[in-house]
Amino acid sequence: MGTGEAAKEYVAGFAAGLAMVITGHPFDTIKVKLQAHNTTTNQKVYKNALHCASRILIDEGIRGLYRGASSSFIGMSIESSVFFGTYSLMKSFFQGTNVDGQPQLQVILPSAGCSGALISGILCPTELVKVRGIFRGGVATLMREAIGNSVFFGSYEFSRYWMHLHMDSIPGIEKNRILNDIGIGIVSGGFSGIAFWTAVMPIDVAKTIIQTAPDMNSSRNPFQVISLVYRKSGLRGCYAGLGPTLARAFPANAAAIVTWEYTAKLLDIRRE
Repeated sequence: MGTGEAAKEYVAGFAAGLAMVITGHPFDTIKVKLQAHNTTTNQKVYKNALHCASRILIDEGIRGLYRGASSSFIGMSIESSVFFGTYSLMKSFFQGTNVDGQPQLQVILPSAGCSGALISGILCPTELVKVRGIFRGGVATLMREAIGNSVFFGSYEFSRYWMHLHMDSIPGIEKNRILNDIGIGIVSGGFSGIAFWTAVMPIDVAKTIIQTAPDMNSSRNPFQVISLVYRKSGLRGCYAGLGPTLARAFPANAAAIVTWEYTAKLLDIRRE
């Protein structure tokens, strides 16, 4: 992949990040509040995601749902640019000249892992603008991104390939190619976002607790924190905020994937 082609990949990723923040930031705000307040005490502050959202709207209005959005626009756009751009570059590197369109785990997993590890250095400080501290929870963020992005891109590549493979066999499909591509992007992107968070939610809960802990000397080991949460709140505590997170994951990631794919087409990026 040449320099010009690589630059286009980063631009496409930047556009995807903007789409993701616009679509998903309110859900993320609710998730953080649920994780921060419903796992550290025996008494729940919020009954559920709807109760949390209504409290925010009553106390702060619509602006409360977009609290920290300015930093998220910057952070998510840069993250997404690095995320998608690095993944595409690493995928091209590991794939080499063997391009037949069929997803390969030996290409997807190292590419996604490298991309996730790299963006964790961006995500940790930008996410902490909404909570507190700098680089607290860095290990948990690294784990979440490396593991989660491997699941994300694996789910995306295989579901996208499968849907294209079966839809291309339908007679007359070319008449609605644009709509079909958008539909595939929505389903593959939304499904992959759900797979990401389902896989790494306990790590994300640990990250939020580490970053919001009032005691600066409290444990920063994500495994210890997950164990503590499990003993105190059970499996439900380990998946605190899962509802709004999954509600956000589908539309936000669907928007990101569709934007990424179509920006790539507008920039004439060559893909299999």
